[in-house]
Amino acid sequence: MTDDPTVEAAREMDAADPLSDLRDRFYVPEGELYMDGNSLGPLSVDAEAALERVVDEWRDLAIRGWTDADPEWFTYGERLGERLAPLVGATPEEVVVANSTTVNIHALVGTFYDPARGENIVVDDLDFPTDHYAIRAQLRHAGRDPDEALRVVESRDGRTIETEDVLDAIDDDVGMVFLPSVLYRSGQLFDVEAITEAAHEAGALAGFDLAHSVGAVPHRLSEVGVDFAVWCHYKYLNAGPGSIAGLYVNERHFGVTPALAGWWGNDKETQFDMAMTYEPAQSAGAFQSGTVPVLSAAPLDGALDVVEDAGGVAALREKSLALTDYLIALVDERLPECEVGTPRDPAARGGHVAVEHPEAYRVSLALKERGVIVDFRQPNVVRMAPAPAYVGFEDVYRAVEHFREILDGDEYEAFEKQSGGVT
Repeated sequence: MTDDPTVEAAREMDAADPLSDLRDRFYVPEGELYMDGNSLGPLSVDAEAALERVVDEWRDLAIRGWTDADPEWFTYGERLGERLAPLVGATPEEVVVANSTTVNIHALVGTFYDPARGENIVVDDLDFPTDHYAIRAQLRHAGRDPDEALRVVESRDGRTIETEDVLDAIDDDVGMVFLPSVLYRSGQLFDVEAITEAAHEAGALAGFDLAHSVGAVPHRLSEVGVDFAVWCHYKYLNAGPGSIAGLYVNERHFGVTPALAGWWGNDKETQFDMAMTYEPAQSAGAFQSGTVPVLSAAPLDGALDVVEDAGGVAALREKSLALTDYLIALVDERLPECEVGTPRDPAARGGHVAVEHPEAYRVSLALKERGVIVDFRQPNVVRMAPAPAYVGFEDVYRAVEHFREILDGDEYEAFEKQSGGVT
């Protein structure tokens, strides 16, 4: 890192970056600064090749692809789980790719919520909405009133959640804690270990939504004792829009019958016996409800090559922190009208930075007009994600300079105020 806020200093940091060559493997639109990888990562040549390989196998092998493709399709979900396990700190059997993130929340909360363990589920008021939608639905299914059974930890500042407040919310009436690892708006990174320990001390289970941390932050799920987790692969892992999701189940829960049992989660050795009685796989694979969508899963297979060639998620995390440190320093230096809504402590920060401005929505549109791809989140946040696989220090410098010029020229005034739609 350097305190010199000049383009020359940024170029020097890029020249010293051991991961800079990874950028050549991504299709970043020419002339654009892509700072939205926390929402959707771009296509890599690796993901493209993996998808094309599966399409070729479908054409050439047809149904024989389930057993004769390389790798075979029949165990595609389990094999990708094995590749993902090091990213989340789990054993290969504890991870599988399956379903969508929301479906996996339904499946896991529906399976593990037991009012006899504790009526209440701890969440927070800054969660991504789908987490609450699914949990509320599962509480209703269990005959509970969500307004009574959800214990919502409130933010003190509208940006972050204090770990102390989470721990204070966990008592003997709590049967489950389900929280994000990283808040989608501010980028705050939660203390997964402390929360899991507190949940277990109270006799509760601990589950996490890792959507904004997988591929950006190393995890130690097995070591910490997390009970279950879910995540997507289209953000920092660049597996494509709507790509298949992932889940983790601690091995102590192997053998349980999932709430959304389906034939693809049956033990592989007996799956084609076609028995009418479900026999769960003795692994996280039991939580696969339906047939693995191979075309949706294939890009992830290639995308993981990039992570492995980078030296793993720890190497990506090191660069990510350097980039977000640099971005925060530039915002402080060049954008005094803005506030940083993301924790400055690296240990409490994920992979993106929330830049706050009263006209954040229109500023985000002006940035996109200039080719700086960001997104907006209510009420006043421009999210900027310098993803380490394809964003460099000069990119960050130039993005902030565009931001500065937009404010200087009141360019955002040319855009209408928000009236709905995708942001």
